[in-house]
Amino acid sequence: MEVRVLSAPPSSACAEQDYIRVHTDTDPLDDTTVLATIERITDKTKAGATQKRVKTLVTRLRMTAHAALELATSYAHWKKVPVVYADSSVEPRH
Repeated sequence: MEVRVLSAPPSSACAEQDYIRVHTDTDPLDDTTVLATIERITDKTKAGATQKRVKTLVTRLRMTAHAALELATSYAHWKKVPVVYADSSVEPRH
C-alpha cells in the first residue's frame, strides 16, 4: 500500500476519513529544538452525524521534522492509513 504525504492541511471537506497528522514546531524556550506531535484522525458517521476521533500517538516529542514524518509514514503504512498530512513550521532536514 502506498501512503501519500501531503503538505496541505486537511479541509473540512476532506474526503479522507482516516489519516495521520504530523505537526512540528520549534520549542518556544529553545528555538534549536524541534517538537513533534503525531495524531491519527478518524471520522465516522453514526446516526447521520459525523464524529471525529483524535488519537494522539506522540505529543511534543523532541525529534527532527524529517524523523517525525518518517515515523508517521511508517505507522500509516503499518495501519493501512492512506494519507499523512504534514503541517510544519520548520523545514525538514535530510
